[in-house]
Amino acid sequence: MALDGAFLFAVKSELMHLVGGRIEKIHQPSREEIVISIRTHQGTEKLYFSANASSARVHITEKNIDNPQTPPMFCMLLRKRLGNGKLVDIRQVGLERILFFDFECVNEIGDIVTITLASEIMGRCSNFVVIGENGKIIDSIKRVDGEMSRERMVLPSMTYTFPPKTDRLNFLNAEMDEIIKRLNDISGELSKGLIKIFEGISPILSREWTFFAGRGAYIEGRPQGDVLDRLLFIIKRTREQIINGECFFSVASTKDGMLKDFSFIRLSQFGNLMYTKEMPSACGLLDFFYSEKDRAVRTKQRANDLFKLLVNLTERTQRRLAVQRTELVDCADKDYYRLCGDLISANIYRLKKGDSTAILENFYGEDCSLVTISLDVRKTPSQNAQYYYSEYKKAGTAEEKLTIQIQKGEEELQYLDSVFDSLTRAESENDIIQLRIELTEQGYIRMAKNKAKPPKALPPIEYKSSDGFTILVGRNNRQNDQLSLKFAEKSDIWLHTQSITGSHVIIVTEGQEVPNRTIEEASIIASVNSKGRDSSLVPVDYCLAKYVKKPSGAKPGKVIFTNYSTVFVKPDTEKEKNLRK
Repeated sequence: MALDGAFLFAVKSELMHLVGGRIEKIHQPSREEIVISIRTHQGTEKLYFSANASSARVHITEKNIDNPQTPPMFCMLLRKRLGNGKLVDIRQVGLERILFFDFECVNEIGDIVTITLASEIMGRCSNFVVIGENGKIIDSIKRVDGEMSRERMVLPSMTYTFPPKTDRLNFLNAEMDEIIKRLNDISGELSKGLIKIFEGISPILSREWTFFAGRGAYIEGRPQGDVLDRLLFIIKRTREQIINGECFFSVASTKDGMLKDFSFIRLSQFGNLMYTKEMPSACGLLDFFYSEKDRAVRTKQRANDLFKLLVNLTERTQRRLAVQRTELVDCADKDYYRLCGDLISANIYRLKKGDSTAILENFYGEDCSLVTISLDVRKTPSQNAQYYYSEYKKAGTAEEKLTIQIQKGEEELQYLDSVFDSLTRAESENDIIQLRIELTEQGYIRMAKNKAKPPKALPPIEYKSSDGFTILVGRNNRQNDQLSLKFAEKSDIWLHTQSITGSHVIIVTEGQEVPNRTIEEASIIASVNSKGRDSSLVPVDYCLAKYVKKPSGAKPGKVIFTNYSTVFVKPDTEKEKNLRK
C-alpha cells in the first residue's frame, strides 16, 4: 500500500482546516482504531486513526462505524485527558510517516495543558501515542517493551523519542545538485535506488517516476542523459503538485474490481492491466480504499468467539457423522445374521451344545451352497439361533436410527455453514448480535443471565434494480425465514443460489411482470450474498414466492421450493454495490 510520507503530507494539508475545532466525541470501535469527532465552524467531522499493521492511517471519514457497548480503557483515558480539547496544530517532521496533533486541554486542577496525539503509520510498528506536555508518554494503543523492541520502547512515563531515522533526502526541499549527486551513486534497479535516496516515497511512486523517466523501459544503474532529465522533471513536477495542492488522487484496481494500490499522482505504470479511478481528496481516497477491508477486520475481531464456536461445532459434527457412517456400513451385515438364525433353526435337530461351527446348506440360494456358521460352545442350538436373531434386530434398529441421525447431522452441518457464511458477511455489530441470538435460540450458546435487552434487528438489505424494482436480501437465517415466508407476497419472485449456502433474495413485483434484466441483477445480488461469491459462475434458482415452503421442524433458513428455473451468473461485487440503496 502507498500511504507514504508524501501522501501523508497531502493528508495533513487537507486536515489543517480542523485546527481551531474542539473535540466533541471520542470512540474506540476496535482495539486498534480511534475516532475523534471535531466540531468546527463548518460543522462536525470525524477524524479517524488506525494503528492496524495492514491498514494504518489517519484521515477524515464519512463512514458510520459501530462502537462497542462498553468503551475500552484506552478510550476512557482519551476522554479523561482530552475532554473537549481544542486542536491547535497538526505537525509532520519532514516526510516522516508520523502526524502530531496538538490539543489544548484543561487538566484536573483547571490548568491549560497541551496534549499531543502521535499517529505513527509504520506498518507492523504502527502506533497511536498520547504524549504529555513534558514530552512523557501518557499511554499508547500498543505498548512496546524491551522484549518487543530494543531500539525504541513505548511505555507510560517514558520520554517520547522518534523512530530511528536514516540519512535520506526530502524531495520537497532538497537541492537539485544534491539529488543528482545521490542519483550518481545508484546501482541496481533504479526504482529501488530511489527509495533508498528519498524519504517518504513508496514503491508505487518510485516506479511511477522510473516509468516516466524510462518511458516504460527497465532502468538499471544511475540515470544519464535524457533519462536523468526526465527523472528530474517528474520529481520537480511531483514536488509542485503536492506543495500547491494540485494532486490527482488515483486508485488502481484489477478488472475484477479488486483494489490494489493508490497514489497522489496519476498512475500510468499499469497500462491496460488495471483500471485507475480518480478520487476528489486524499481523505476520501483512504476512506474509500480501506472501508471494506476494515469492515471485515472489525467483524472478525468482534465475532472471533463465534467463529471459533462454529468451527468447533462443525468439526465435532463431522467427527460424529464419520463414526455414524462407519456404524451404518457395519449394519449392512444384518441379513447375514437373519440367514444364520434361519439356517440354525431349520437344522436344530442336527446340532448339539458344544459345537463350535455348523456347516449347513443355504436353502435360500439356488445352488444350496454350504454356509459355515460360528457357534458359541456354551449355548444350545436354540440359544445360538436366538443370538443371531437378536443381532439382526439390533442391526436393523441401528440402521434405522443411524439413517435418521445422519440426515439430521447433515442438516446441522448445512445450518452451521449458513450461519458461518452470514457471519463472514456481517456488516455491523447488530448483525453479529442477531446471529448470537439465533445460535442461543438453537441451543448452541447458553443464555446469559441479567443481560441487557438486545438492539432491534436491522431491516433486510435493500437494492433497486435498473428497472426500478425493489430487491430485498436477508441478513441471517431468521430474517431469511421472515422475508420468504411472511413478508413476500405470492406474486413476488424468490431467489437462492443452487446447492450453495447464501441469503434469501426477494424481488418485490407488486403484481407487475419482471423483466429478465431485473432477474439477472437479482441473481447477481444472490450470488454475491452467498458462499459462492468468489466463484467464476454461480447457478441461482428462482421461482414465485408461493412455491416456497418450510418443512416441519426444519432449522432457520431451511426451505423447499418447486416450479423453479435456474440462471447462471458471474458474481459482480461492483455491480452489487451500485444497485444497493
